[in-house]
Amino acid sequence: MSNRPPPQVAAPIPAPPPPTPQQLTPIAPGAALPGPQRLDDFRGQRREVQEGGRTVIYEPGRVIVRDPSGQEFVRHDELERFRFGARDIRVEREDRGETRTVVFRPDGSQIVTITAPDGRLLRRIRRDIGGREIIIIDNTYRDPQAVGGFYVELPPPEIRIPYNRYIVDAEEAPPDVIYDTLIAPPVERVQRRYSLDEVRYSPSVRQLMPSIDLNTITFDTGSWEIAPDQVAKLQVIADGLNQAIQRNPREVYLIEGHTDAVGNETDNLSLSDRRAESVATLLTQQFGVPAENLTSQGYGEQYLKEQTQGPSRINRRVTVRRITPLLNGGQAALPPPPPGVAPPR
Repeated sequence: MSNRPPPQVAAPIPAPPPPTPQQLTPIAPGAALPGPQRLDDFRGQRREVQEGGRTVIYEPGRVIVRDPSGQEFVRHDELERFRFGARDIRVEREDRGETRTVVFRPDGSQIVTITAPDGRLLRRIRRDIGGREIIIIDNTYRDPQAVGGFYVELPPPEIRIPYNRYIVDAEEAPPDVIYDTLIAPPVERVQRRYSLDEVRYSPSVRQLMPSIDLNTITFDTGSWEIAPDQVAKLQVIADGLNQAIQRNPREVYLIEGHTDAVGNETDNLSLSDRRAESVATLLTQQFGVPAENLTSQGYGEQYLKEQTQGPSRINRRVTVRRITPLLNGGQAALPPPPPGVAPPR
């Protein structure tokens, strides 16, 4: 239920189903994603197995893990978002079992994504036409003093800014407030670097950063399709993201999906994850926000904004949160290396 404590991810999360050859095919700008956009179309394709005391549910594009306490979390392959506007996509298997996926763009730049044998993201790198590389995400870092898996427990932060600047309502906020939130510092000092996995699965870590609720976007029940009349509502968010990323090409933003408590938890988790990915995809496809600077994660009904078990528009939301300071330990952004100089691999 939604009043349980958040899942404490201590064991490796199984990889989602591998991409099919079709999923490695570039998609022309403006083209629609093929396939169903409703959860009803996927329920019959789920496969449930027991692995290491946990229930693992495989469905198209997703894997959902339910631990013995009943807690659930979801993982998906983000490759789909990188197909839009790509010139070519190549996959290379390395000796250590890692996978290197290279997305070639029409301007000559490349996005290199390296994943572990279990499918977990290790690094995401942007390589420009001159060969200069910028590491966008390095998920290999592990704090020497960290205990357990990916879950980190921190005391609640002391919020010293107005609450409406800590959780910003996109429907009411002017563009300058949107942009200021997208470059805002943490509300408290970040004590160390956190891995992307720690950020994904640790709410107390994410709470160090202000967020924007995209309550201007609504979804039909059981669907993650964004209707055409909703698309324009993302313009101000996209403008702010593009401006922030132009200012610092290493920025990383987490797109979070949340549902209300109606329905079962597995459906809600899958649905929220697909809605978050839909928003991230649309920001890239329609507004040119670089896909490599976005990542998405669904949380289902775990973090209700309005404490009710009934239908709630407030709880059916997508949130945008800057996570760059969490990934780099609060350090000031470094300028990209000079042309011809690549950072350590």
